Amino acid sequence: MSAMSPSDRPAPPPDAGELPPRPGGRWRTPLRLVVAAVFVGFLATVLAGQWRQAGPLLGRLSILTLLAAFGLVLAGIWATFCSWRAALDDLGVTPPLTGALRIFYLGQLGKYLPGSIWPVVTQMRLGRDYQAPPRTSGAAFVVFMLMLVGTGLLVGVPVIPLLGRDAVDQYRWLVLVLPLLVLVVAPPVLNRVLALVLRLAKRPPLPAPLSLGGSLRVAGWLLLAWACYGLHAYLLARQLGAAGGALLWLQCTGAFAVAWCAGVLLVIAPAGVGAREAALVLLLGTTVTAPRAAVLAVVSRLLLVVGDLVWAALAVGARRLPGSHR
Repeated sequence: MSAMSPSDRPAPPPDAGELPPRPGGRWRTPLRLVVAAVFVGFLATVLAGQWRQAGPLLGRLSILTLLAAFGLVLAGIWATFCSWRAALDDLGVTPPLTGALRIFYLGQLGKYLPGSIWPVVTQMRLGRDYQAPPRTSGAAFVVFMLMLVGTGLLVGVPVIPLLGRDAVDQYRWLVLVLPLLVLVVAPPVLNRVLALVLRLAKRPPLPAPLSLGGSLRVAGWLLLAWACYGLHAYLLARQLGAAGGALLWLQCTGAFAVAWCAGVLLVIAPAGVGAREAALVLLLGTTVTAPRAAVLAVVSRLLLVVGDLVWAALAVGARRLPGSHR
């Protein structure tokens, strides 16, 4: 029997670590439009609800204060992107900046849907457009979220005693959660956990393990984000009549971080809607008074929602810039 020529030989199966071609390409654009419409619909609902509460209260805040607070929110959201990108890069995948912006910021819109899986599902799906294997995108999201909650507790837990007896009674359990998270995010532990999960799922290993340097970069960007978020809350509190300097900023930063972590733990509420505001009012109620804390919480949520929309729009627009790589 004659040997087969190279052209007659069947194509080898794709390597397990490669991304297989995606079927149904003609349906891809309509499907993405439907998903985008769902995201926009949920965002509009969240934004409308917050605006009804915040609208009558905005007259108490000057335009300059709102702009400064919004600028700090945008800076905080950018720092979270840099943290996620540091995790993805350390795990061995480095998409172009325009691609990374699109993966992260469009994926973040998924947090406004009920449940907690949509941001990671969206990021894994978008990452394929930039040769980021879904397993790596998923692992980067896990690293990012664990670090986000871990650094949030690291910033917030030491401040809880400064927020009054109610705050201590309600959130003292976080003292036990913090050391567990510190242990889990340690690279030797987290790498073993990720490897085990991939092995059980019968997926190839990650392109590269998480390193100590990469973990510190991820955490460093997140600490900067918490500082920005705390400063935006401080500006709003001062404008609403709260007194204090560095101590008030520390209280606002710690309270915002703890409230955000509390919102993450309630996976059914879109982006922790309601849970974060309630926690922030409780944590800051004895410091700036409950009515001021309520105004601060609603206005802060409104700024964060608009900030997510602005960065998502910029991410979409960045793809159309000359010289950007798809």
